[in-house]
Amino acid sequence: MSKSKDANETEWTLRPARADEAEALSALCLRSKAFWNYTDEQIESFRTELTLSAKDIETQPVIVVELAGVYLGIARIIPEGDTAVLEDLFIDPSTIGTGLGRQLFNWVVKAARDTGAATLSIDADPNAEPFYKHMGAVTIGRSPSGSIPGRLLPQMEYDLRH
Repeated sequence: MSKSKDANETEWTLRPARADEAEALSALCLRSKAFWNYTDEQIESFRTELTLSAKDIETQPVIVVELAGVYLGIARIIPEGDTAVLEDLFIDPSTIGTGLGRQLFNWVVKAARDTGAATLSIDADPNAEPFYKHMGAVTIGRSPSGSIPGRLLPQMEYDLRH
């Protein structure tokens, strides 16, 4: 567990997620996705893909960011040999621009390296592609959305070897 401060000197806690938080963290993922002005129908189509289970949290590296009992962010990776997949990285819309996304990404990089992975694979929301590029990821192609047939997502990679 670690504590960090954003640009406004607000202290938040980064810690491993607990299985009993799956529902609340899933709601955070949907709330974060909704920031990008998706329709209610689109948000509903993302629900299954953005729902964490207790098993996900128990078996995969998942971190939560919390401030005074309020969930502000979540990140999850799935180790797959030489590659780690960034499955989730979501922050509460109220924290955009505070440095929280960067901190979560830094945790993802460390956690992925700790698994022995050389590459971090990211199927990004198109709205998040600029953030990941800013963090050093490169777009290598497009991959099909798991939620909306015919929709393509930026397929990105981040080199963990440096």
